[in-house]
Amino acid sequence: MAKDTYFPKLQDIANAKITLADIISPTPLMENMHLSGKYDANVFLKREDLQIVRSYKIRGAYNKIKSLSAEQLANGVVCASAGNHAQGVALSCKRLGIKGEIFMPATTPKQKIEQVRMFGNGCIEIILQGDTFDESNTAAKEYASNNKKTFIPPFDDPKIIEGQGTIGMEIMQESKSKIDYIFIPIGGGGLASGVGSYIRQISPETRIIGVEPAGAAGMYASLNAGKVTELEKIDKFVDGAAVKRVGDYTYEICKSVLDDIVIVPEGAVCSEILELYNKSAIVVEPAGALAAAALRFYADKIKGKNVVCIVSGSNNDITRMEEIREKSLLYESLKHYFIIRFPQRSGALLRFIRDVLGPNDDITHFSYIKKFNKEKGPAVIGIEVTCEQDYKNLIRRMNEQGIVYEYLNEKKDLFEFLI
Repeated sequence: MAKDTYFPKLQDIANAKITLADIISPTPLMENMHLSGKYDANVFLKREDLQIVRSYKIRGAYNKIKSLSAEQLANGVVCASAGNHAQGVALSCKRLGIKGEIFMPATTPKQKIEQVRMFGNGCIEIILQGDTFDESNTAAKEYASNNKKTFIPPFDDPKIIEGQGTIGMEIMQESKSKIDYIFIPIGGGGLASGVGSYIRQISPETRIIGVEPAGAAGMYASLNAGKVTELEKIDKFVDGAAVKRVGDYTYEICKSVLDDIVIVPEGAVCSEILELYNKSAIVVEPAGALAAAALRFYADKIKGKNVVCIVSGSNNDITRMEEIREKSLLYESLKHYFIIRFPQRSGALLRFIRDVLGPNDDITHFSYIKKFNKEKGPAVIGIEVTCEQDYKNLIRRMNEQGIVYEYLNEKKDLFEFLI
């Protein structure tokens, strides 16, 4: 089968739905009151974060593995993943009673390793190899080939794509009205290919919008170049969608089904993670927030429309929440860092607090070392404000008081070095 001629058929996705009945139940399509009110639209969330492995990846993994011959199953399967795909493969191995080897980077957090081990429950072996996913992936493919085992790819395979496509089938079955827009997160493109192909055939008037993180917009780059294009480097913060090279199958399908791609900065993703938690009590990983985060960039177009966002997963590490909050505040221009050169005399800081800070301003970071025999001593200060006007007032007061300062937020290298 030539990759440029493959397109998922409705019957293939329907067959995958039957296959998956062994291991999953349909996830709910739920209207979200907060997002609906915020965007003056009818916004529904497809809750794949409630999946048995807390992401949609089980669909493609199980559909692929269940399609193997008896001989292939007896020989066992191999995959490479640092997260959700590994969990899907692990649970599939457990349910089917087969052996699997899962390659993970040596840098994978212990929590993720333990989750994979739990879902595999004695049926899988975890092999830590390489410092990056690409190194683990290469090692896994070589191991599978040398040992006559079947490699289970994370996205670029017809059976994987058809398994993910069952989400589109469920959405159309659960929706009580015409869907105007559907927003789908993209990593390697398996989810967008599967869901997009089903929606395009069943509801051709629905606009299908892919969503990628700004630090790993591989599908956007490929579609612009007219061919699959590997990114030289990626930002791994939105780890569930941080892929250097999208698939060959997935590129061809996305080229024909996507109406647009929205590129979302990581700060906007962080804001959406916090908003989903605070307003709707929904815990998502960064990739799981991508689709909902894209709505702010489509706000004018979706007013009064029926909109679906796929919440792709909830495997978030709680220890990342402070980092997520910080990135959100910076993106929303609610936290600002300065180098302030204070006169080296008593009362200089007190004067700054009294005469410069506003009633709602909060110092959240302060770093200062007294320098002897110098008139001024630099301090790094982080100030959190409640709105844009508070920041403007803060700058006005610093200028009026003759404060000597340097703004760090816009100086990336210096910011990363000091903060």
